[in-house]
Amino acid sequence: MNFMINKNSIKKVAVALLLATSTGSAIAQDVHFTQFTATPLLINPAFTGNNNGLFRASAIYRNQWASVTVPFKTIAVSIDAPLIQDISTDDYLAFGAQFYNDVAGDGNLTNFTGLLSVAYHKFLGASVNKVLSVGMQAGYSQKSFDLSKLYFPDEFLNGGFQPGTSQEYPFLGTKVSYYTVNTGISFSHRPSDRFSYTLGVGANNINQPQESFITKKNSEVGLGMRYTAQFGAIWQVGEKFSLRPTALFQSQSTASEIVVGNEFHMIMGNPEFHSIAKALFLGTYYRLDDAALFTFGIDFNGTRLGVSYDYNTSKLKSASNGNGGFEISATFIAPNPLDFARRLVYPCARF
Repeated sequence: MNFMINKNSIKKVAVALLLATSTGSAIAQDVHFTQFTATPLLINPAFTGNNNGLFRASAIYRNQWASVTVPFKTIAVSIDAPLIQDISTDDYLAFGAQFYNDVAGDGNLTNFTGLLSVAYHKFLGASVNKVLSVGMQAGYSQKSFDLSKLYFPDEFLNGGFQPGTSQEYPFLGTKVSYYTVNTGISFSHRPSDRFSYTLGVGANNINQPQESFITKKNSEVGLGMRYTAQFGAIWQVGEKFSLRPTALFQSQSTASEIVVGNEFHMIMGNPEFHSIAKALFLGTYYRLDDAALFTFGIDFNGTRLGVSYDYNTSKLKSASNGNGGFEISATFIAPNPLDFARRLVYPCARF
């Protein structure tokens, strides 16, 4: 039997294999975003309601690896709000909901997840410049893929692929669903009018739900716990200019991620109320051993619009020509009139 495979096909197969092996099992990792400060409920349940507004609504879209394969596309939306106020002095209870849908690869591997979260925010001290927050989150996930779009070695017959002839089919299911539980804690502090910061740690998938498309092994495969640590700060260098450094660490199964960087934030309008002032921002970050990240956007009237791009620096750089992921996000925080009257400010809303 004589057949030929062109270089482009070999390149695509190599890239697909690298994508599958560089981050561990494709069905055992949670989604991630470059603009992770736009998805606080995915980072740490304790960040639910950690802002000064009546409510916060956010949406983000990510498109990755379009230059080398079928694009990986992810969209996420969330809403959170402090619903029970003044439980003890200024303490409050906040609730939120997070949804995302991720579609990856030739087989349309789809992950739809819905999460509900609650967080209690305890203000410490008479000066109300410290907050300890504890959050819990529970959700439901369903993963599926299109088996007819996948190819197996034993389907290569007579010089071409014949989908549907693989002996793998009896052992594969095309859908799996499970429940997951997440938790987290954070501490926010504003030691001065010019500087505030937030620290947080979290644990996701603490129930380690079982998931596998190989039905006979489903009872043996559990989704790995994802541990996170976060740092974010706002340093008001001048009346209108601030530096906003941030760092994120995540670890799940055999995969880990470290992101560090800074956002340069310039107010263009009236700086009296920073939360609604018109401003421009530019961010530069680095995801260790993976990509250089760039973000830019605008803030106005409680709305933040952001765009980001990943420049690939990993082993996939040559195959992808440096192309990584593109994201666009929008966040709206509804202004709270009480904050303008009482001049209460959440110590740090970096996340």
